[in-house]
Formats: sequence, structure tokens, C-alpha cells
Amino acid sequence: MRLPDHGANPRQLYKRFGLEAPEKILDFSENCNPEGPPQAVLDVWPDLVGKLSSYPHPDGEPFKQAAAAFHGVDSSRLLAGNGAAELLALLAARYRGKRAIIVHPTFSEYEATLRANGVRIQPIVASEENGFHLPTQPILDALEQADVIYLCTPNNPTGVLPPREELRAIILRAQQVGTEVILDEAFIDFVDESLSFIPELDEFPHVIVVRSMTKMYAIPGIRLGYITAEPSIIGEMKKTAPHWNVNGIAAEIGAICLGEQEYRERAIKHAKVEREKMAAFLRAEGCMVTDSVSNFLSFSLREGQDARTLYSDMLAKGIVLRHSENFNGMDGRWLRVGMKSETDLNLLKEELYRWFAAN
Repeated sequence: MRLPDHGANPRQLYKRFGLEAPEKILDFSENCNPEGPPQAVLDVWPDLVGKLSSYPHPDGEPFKQAAAAFHGVDSSRLLAGNGAAELLALLAARYRGKRAIIVHPTFSEYEATLRANGVRIQPIVASEENGFHLPTQPILDALEQADVIYLCTPNNPTGVLPPREELRAIILRAQQVGTEVILDEAFIDFVDESLSFIPELDEFPHVIVVRSMTKMYAIPGIRLGYITAEPSIIGEMKKTAPHWNVNGIAAEIGAICLGEQEYRERAIKHAKVEREKMAAFLRAEGCMVTDSVSNFLSFSLREGQDARTLYSDMLAKGIVLRHSENFNGMDGRWLRVGMKSETDLNLLKEELYRWFAAN
């Protein structure tokens, strides 16, 4: 049975397995901030009803200006979109019929959107034995034959963040050979905003940075993201984007979220504390664990244990993990866990402990 390509749809998953979904599901397959949306968003929610009868701003204001100010860039360098998924689709159209490098394992939407546009894909697979760290030399060797390379920093599903010097080496080589670089920073705000490459885009006009609002601010239901790039690239992409592609309520909420500094600091601290506790627990049980810096981690089981069995056994307990069957290089042998509340993670550890003891 083919499993869903994405997490965060647990009831559909139970339906596919022919199982009755329990009343309470602990969904660790998605990786949004477990705190939920900022209180400032909840406070203003009743006032947003008035926006329903008005068309949204065609450029996604006031969010676009707020995001530009947040990063200290001119708004001409920013395009807002209906989630990073729409922006990735627009980017894929930019490379229609061209050649792209994808470094696996990584977010499945890169390949899905590129293939839909007839892009020839050269896969480079990071080594499991090397902790899925970026295979820098093979990438450098391949860049001259590609029009674009996609890099997820930190990577989804491993959570590994490539060292800055390695990323710069790739970016510099790509600049020399005329290859564009897509940096997907959807989870960089769970690490440290200072690690973003957005402040360096003046130096690297061939780099396009993709950002998501839905993970940090726990607002996946409204879909909101943005890209930063050279104004000419933004202008080209704007022409292909649907009119009013950012709804008015999303634009208002996004602008509020960017002002929530203490909220972000709490999220970063929580993710780090819970990730380190979960990693220690899994390693004590003989698992291999990725060197994640984000709000999730991936792990593989010790010899003799089967990931698909653990996945289905946890499902029967009302616990949903993220499988890796559609991640090239992980091939179903790894599972991903999003960092939720301490209470929910303790419940997960209790069930895992029982499973490890019996298997």
C-alpha cells in the first residue's frame, strides 16, 4: 500500500488503512509549532471578519511590507504566496524543460513540481552513513550541467543544517557556472534567523530564498509564504502568479505574526529542549538519529526491527509518525517525529518504550 506523500492528514491515513480513526489522535507527522497561533492573532480574529467582504490587496499587503521590513530588504525583492507550495510551483514553471539538481532525501514537492514542468532532474543522494550531511563535492562537480539546484536548509526530513561555508562554496560555484540556487528556509526560524541567506542576496543575485509562515506560527490552514530574490526574478514570477493569490485575512495575520519576537524565542527553546530529549531517548534504544537542528528529527531502528511495523503499530495506538517511503535515500527505513508538547512527547515515548521492549 502506497502511503501519503505528506504528513498532517491523519484521518485520511486511517481511511487508507481501513481503520477507524480514534477520537484522539497524536499527530507527530506534521511539524508546526505546538503552541498554536500567537495570542495576538487570536485577539484580533473577531475583527478580521470585516475583511471577508473586501477583495485582498493584489500584492498581499500588509504582509509584504511587514516581511520586507522584518528582513531589512526592499519590498521589490519579495513575493508573497499562498503558502510555500504555490511558490514552489511557480518556481518550477521558471525552469520548464531545463535541468535541476535535487539533493535527497528532501521535501517531495521539489521533484513533484519540477516533473510536472518537464524538468530533467539529476538526483544526488546524501549518505546515510555520513548522517545525511550535504555531499558537497558531488554537488560542485554537477553544477555546470544544471540550470538550478534546490537546497533545503535546514533539510526536511533530516533537520540537518549544512555548514555555512559549504553552502557558500556551492553558491559561489553556481554563480560562476550560471546555475540558480533555490534555498528553502522553511524551518530556519526554528534555528536562528541570523543564519538566513536573505541579507546576502545583494551579493548573490542568482539565489532565491523560499520561506514559509505556516510552521513557526502554526497557521497552515490559511497558507502563507514568500520568496526573496533579485527584483527582476520577482517581477517575472509575479506575472505568472494568480491575481489575489494571498487572501486578505492571511495577509493581515502574517503581518501580525512577524512582530511576535517572544513567541519565536519560546518556539526555538521548546524545539531544542524536546528534540534533545527525544534524541537521547531514541539513541538509548539503539536507534540512529539525525543531527537535526529544527523542530523535528528522523530516526531509524536497530537491526531486526522494522519501521513499517512500528509505523502501523503506533497508528493502532492513535499515534501518527511520518514515514520515509517517498524520501529517496531513506526508503522507508526511517521515521520522522515532529516536536509537540512535552506531554504528548512523553506519551509517545511511553508507547515507543513498550514497543522497543517487545520487539
